Amino acid sequence: MGDRLARGRRRRRVALPTTLAALALIALVGCHRDMYDQPRYKPLAASDFFVDGLSARPRVAGTIARGELHDDDPLYTGKEAGMLVNQIPQSVYGALYDNVPRQSHQPLDQTQPAELRRALLMRGRERFDIHCSVCHGRTGDGDGMIVRRGFRRPPTFHQERLHSAPVGQLFDVITNGFGAMPDYATQITPADRWSIVAYVRALQLSEHATLGDVPTDRRNELER
Repeated sequence: MGDRLARGRRRRRVALPTTLAALALIALVGCHRDMYDQPRYKPLAASDFFVDGLSARPRVAGTIARGELHDDDPLYTGKEAGMLVNQIPQSVYGALYDNVPRQSHQPLDQTQPAELRRALLMRGRERFDIHCSVCHGRTGDGDGMIVRRGFRRPPTFHQERLHSAPVGQLFDVITNGFGAMPDYATQITPADRWSIVAYVRALQLSEHATLGDVPTDRRNELER
């Protein structure tokens, strides 16, 4: 008698968790169907609820997403007080330092200016070869691979008009596009756009460089 009672209690203890699990599963499945069948709009669908007929709602006026407070005009627009800048903004070095992994592991304020400039040019060369050389060519002559295959040829960087153009203009063209060139604002970050501008300036300098432009401690290498 005692054994039968004990076995009955064990069966009830086993049955209770099983029943609870089954009920939870049923509730979960029911919730899933409710969420699946809930009223919703497909992307770009029309709406009778809003006056403008759009289901997608714009941002509330004055809303700024995290990381999008672009309050440094020279860095983000290439302009200051509405005028194109003639020099690469100093804040570019900080933005590049934060975005690109560095090997020195030194704080920005302890990094030598020459090292920062070199890092900017090396990054610019890398980004230029990826995004720009297909049209402009590796040297900026406008003979990139897709130009050789029939795409419209861009102007060479080594003409006086572009030599004398402010760096802000080069940045603006990368950002917003010009002529047959599309904009690259979504593909290339502002800091990387500036690194490309710096590299373009280096290409322009190299085209007409003289021995006097080479640091004295490196001239022997060229002479050899």
